[in-house]
This record gives sequence, C-alpha cells and structure tokens, in this order.
Amino acid sequence: MKDLILDRSHKRGDSGDKVRLIQEWLCLHGFSIPVDGEFGAATDLAVKQFQQKMSLAVDGEVGNNTFSILVQPMVRAIEKMQAVRSHTSIGSLVAAYAMQHLRQSPREVGGQNMGPWVRYYTGGYQGKEYAWCAGFVCTILRQACETLELEMPVPFTLSCDTLAIEAKKAGLFVPETEARGKARIGSLFLVRRTDSDWTHVGIVTQAQADADAFSTIEGNTNDSGDREGYEVCERARGYGKKDFIVWR
Repeated sequence: MKDLILDRSHKRGDSGDKVRLIQEWLCLHGFSIPVDGEFGAATDLAVKQFQQKMSLAVDGEVGNNTFSILVQPMVRAIEKMQAVRSHTSIGSLVAAYAMQHLRQSPREVGGQNMGPWVRYYTGGYQGKEYAWCAGFVCTILRQACETLELEMPVPFTLSCDTLAIEAKKAGLFVPETEARGKARIGSLFLVRRTDSDWTHVGIVTQAQADADAFSTIEGNTNDSGDREGYEVCERARGYGKKDFIVWR
C-alpha cells in the first residue's frame, strides 16, 4: 500500500502528496496541524514534538525511522493473524480482525471521508461521495478470507445495496424477520431504508437469540450511530430495520 511507503526523507520547505500524508498521520497521532501538503513551521514543530515523544532523534526531518513509527497503527491493523483453533471460521476471524482495527482508532482526517484509513478501506478513493462503511467490512472480510485461504463469499464493494444483492444471490441474506437466532459473531448487519435500499453496514461482534439488541464494530459512523460519521467504533444496535448477511 503506497500510504505505508515513504519515497524519500522530507523536511521543512518540501511540499507534495507525501508531505500531506505525513501531516495526516501527525494529525492522527494528536498533533493538530493544517493538512495542506506544505512542510512549513507548524509541520516542522509537530514532527519534532512527535520525535521527542517517541524517543527518536529530534531533527524535524521525516525519514524512514520517523515515518515507520507514524504509520505503526495501520501496520498493526493489517497484520495477519494465525488461524488458530479459536479462529477457524470466517465469522470468528471477521470479528477478531474488526477488533484488531478498532484498537488502532481508525478515523478520517483532512475532511469528510478523507485520510489514509479511508483510502485503505476504499481501495484508494476518498472524498464526500465515498462513504466507507461497506469498504470497511469488505476489507475485514478479505483479511479473514485470506487468512483462511478462502474465496470471498461476496465481492468487495463500497455499496451497501450491492452487498445485499450479492448476499441474496449467494443464499447468505437473512431478513429482519428471521434474524434472531441466526445472526451471530462475524455476521454483517445492514440498515434497511426500504426493501431495496440499505444505508449502512457493520459487523456483529455479539448476538444472543433471546436478546433484543446486538453488539457491533462499524466504520464511517460515530457514537450517535450516524451513517456518515468519521471513525471506526463499537456500538449496540436493535434489530429493527436491520437485515443480515450470515456466513455459512
């Protein structure tokens, strides 16, 4: 992934896409600076503060050592797990990988649906038109399938509607009326607006047949459960207006 690769060292006076990437990661680490692609005084100060915080050489220059620490959250998120006895099914691995990502606090930076996490979940796209909840769950699903050396049960997509359509084709779609007792760990839930329109998707991390709600990890949302949020977070959801994709 190109957002994990530094082309060369960058310092004050430089400009361009890689400087913008450095600024994005500095913001994700809590240093509030403009994301404008210009390595000016504010970026120089933030780099030095980050280097000091991480016990690196404080020179204001972003070389391989500094950059590798900046991008460590994403490196940890995409690290391949071992398919051990507790994670031998798609569902259990989907939930485990979702938690692995959650621990790294993925979120937007630089604007709506912007930043390295969004680009990772969408395959390189970003911007207002690129809602990334479906990209998030498909990325997690792909990690689980690659670990188990299985084909994806549904194609990678950025569309909730396409996920529902493909799940129906594969016999994996479970409507709300049949969901209790069938939705389980690693399943996907789809927020239904109409019988042919779904507006949000996330991953089920806990579901009990006798409960009225289930636990989730979802992307492009927030603590209020908005479909156009800014982060990956944990939530609790009720079954109302939810359909599910359940792996065999």
